[in-house]
Amino acid sequence: MLRAIYRGRDKGTDETMFLFHWDYLNETLKKTATRRADQVGFYFIGVTSPNLASEVSQEIDKMFKNSLAETLTETEKAFALSFISMSEAIIVAIRMVSFVVIIIIMAVMANTMAMTARERFGEYAVFKTLGFGGTHLAGLIFGESFVIAVIGGAAGIASTFPVAKAFGRAMDNFFPSFNVATTTIYMDIAASLLIGLVAAIVPAWRAVNIRVADGLRRIG
Repeated sequence: MLRAIYRGRDKGTDETMFLFHWDYLNETLKKTATRRADQVGFYFIGVTSPNLASEVSQEIDKMFKNSLAETLTETEKAFALSFISMSEAIIVAIRMVSFVVIIIIMAVMANTMAMTARERFGEYAVFKTLGFGGTHLAGLIFGESFVIAVIGGAAGIASTFPVAKAFGRAMDNFFPSFNVATTTIYMDIAASLLIGLVAAIVPAWRAVNIRVADGLRRIG
């Protein structure tokens, strides 16, 4: 008989856990796997104060020390972190791939801005003859680079949530609670601005230092 269906108070609560009476499982194990019957995997123990968790853990482990069933008592947070540490290699691999993708995007963006600036050297030379200084030319190039980078970053951030939701649904056995943190969005914005900045440095430097005669000679 189903007694209740629970909902997590916090966004990161695992709602995939199924709780049932141990006696029901033990009765089945006596029939199907007798060696595993009458055994318990772990206990949940409540303490009156979180400050007592360490002392209580030590006392429990002392009670079963050098016995056939030694215990390892730890807090719920430490227990959860032990599972997370198992997937550390996957997390490190994802981070490495992310940095590689950022570097590739930066290279593509830099090549795009270099080609754009190269095609406009004649226009920059005309600007110089009209009295526009290097600051104005650099502002145009950096502004264009930032606009392209921010548009791409905004598109990436907008697609992050549906992709993360689909990933969390597909990997709910490994990541019961998979959410996009606010810090991740800030890092996306910072990465977009950094890419826009780095991609425009060389084209802006070349446009500022090009001579008027060389720039006009490129027309036609």
